Amino acid sequence: MATAVNRIVKGYLLKHGFNVVSDDTYSHIEEWLDWYQNDVEKFHKYSVYNGVVMTKQERYKLGMSKTVSEDWANLLLNEKVAIHAGKYDARLTEILRANNFQTRANQLLELSFALGTGAFVEYKNADGDVVIDYIRADMIYPLTWDNGDVTECAFGTPKVMDGKKVIYVQIHRFGRGEGENEDEYYVENRYIDQESGKETDVPEDIVEIVGTKSVEPLFQLVTPNICNNIDLDSPLGISIYANALDEVKGCDLIYDSYMNEFVLGRKRIMVPLSQAKRQMEADGVTNPVFDPNDTVYYILPEDRSGENKLTEVDMTIRASDHELGIQRALDLLSFKCGMGAGRYKFEQGGVKTATEVISDKSDLYQNRQKHCIIISAAIINMIRAVSFLDQGGAVDATVDFDDSIIEDSNTIIDKNIKLVGAGLRSKVAAIMEINKCSEDEALEELERIKEDGQVTGQDIDWTDTEDDEDELDTTDDPAEEGEDADDPEVDDSKNDE
Repeated sequence: MATAVNRIVKGYLLKHGFNVVSDDTYSHIEEWLDWYQNDVEKFHKYSVYNGVVMTKQERYKLGMSKTVSEDWANLLLNEKVAIHAGKYDARLTEILRANNFQTRANQLLELSFALGTGAFVEYKNADGDVVIDYIRADMIYPLTWDNGDVTECAFGTPKVMDGKKVIYVQIHRFGRGEGENEDEYYVENRYIDQESGKETDVPEDIVEIVGTKSVEPLFQLVTPNICNNIDLDSPLGISIYANALDEVKGCDLIYDSYMNEFVLGRKRIMVPLSQAKRQMEADGVTNPVFDPNDTVYYILPEDRSGENKLTEVDMTIRASDHELGIQRALDLLSFKCGMGAGRYKFEQGGVKTATEVISDKSDLYQNRQKHCIIISAAIINMIRAVSFLDQGGAVDATVDFDDSIIEDSNTIIDKNIKLVGAGLRSKVAAIMEINKCSEDEALEELERIKEDGQVTGQDIDWTDTEDDEDELDTTDDPAEEGEDADDPEVDDSKNDE
């Protein structure tokens, strides 16, 4: 299905004079999608010769391709990520909530890391509302790019319209024709019949060509921040596990063997045919005494040795060896996907993710910070596009990622208290880091603290109570006074005076 859609869309774009990415890139996207869906025909289905015939088997799956993609999405774009846009914050929150951004953006990031690329696309619907679309890799067709920066792009989405299968093609391009501004973006809306590949009429409520009056694109591509070593000239990214497919296979192979240990290692009792007593039924049919549904007993032909005795077969299950092998496979996969070794643990028959705080010197932390560069830029540009569509002007925004996995909040607070107390950091900067807010919001918070009397303009006790300890040293100790009062020599000296 997706291959046919790609062929039709690319043919349409080439016919209208646009450049498109090579077919090799999309064939790899198909392969990554198969692994993400955990159903690779040529790997997960196989045949085994049992001595008589070839038997079809299906491999047990650990499904680590999806797990790795989910994990990266949760590390980068979870519920603790904060987006700030100053005075536009309230309106931005309203638009993002209407577009289910928190959930859909996380899902898009998961698909982007699985398939190599994803995209945010912004536009206004017929009611004038700002809409954010979340597009996966196999629906993205870069048209113009320079040094990896995509400036023009098309998006092809399969749809059903009036019971007919069509492809909705949305083309974001600079002005080209007569009367169009070459520095502004225009959006073409086209519909193609899936069966014939011919262009069909656009619905009445859709405008064929829309002038956006924007000099910035109303789309943003999201990719893992790793080099595309499959097609060096392609502007599309590669899957986070594109270079770790052997390790993904290794996880499934060892897990399949592990599960088969329990399937094939069941206790069996081999019963010679002569020992399997049979009884005559009323209709003359003879049946064995053993329950046919009992899988413990297995009837064999006559014993050639002539002993004809019951034989118990109880295979030893190599569970610990397999569990060690699965753990090694998981460590290799985790390392190849940029998470370092030890990210996943195979315990109690399942895969668990490490939850400890990540060191800032670990491979996972460094790769996460690298991915944040692309994710942050895409979100900031998305906010600029949303605000432009909403109010006619782009606003600046900041993205604060969740650093609690690297350094807990108490550590951040303690660090800022010491820096402010030592005069190495301003109170505003400390509030910005602790509360993850902008400078204006930090200044407002500082003013509120002053008004509450908790903080004054002269003395702010951000440090340990060293001054208080000095004051205590200069104060008379009540205990010492009590001792003097009880000392008769002291009393006598005072009386003599």
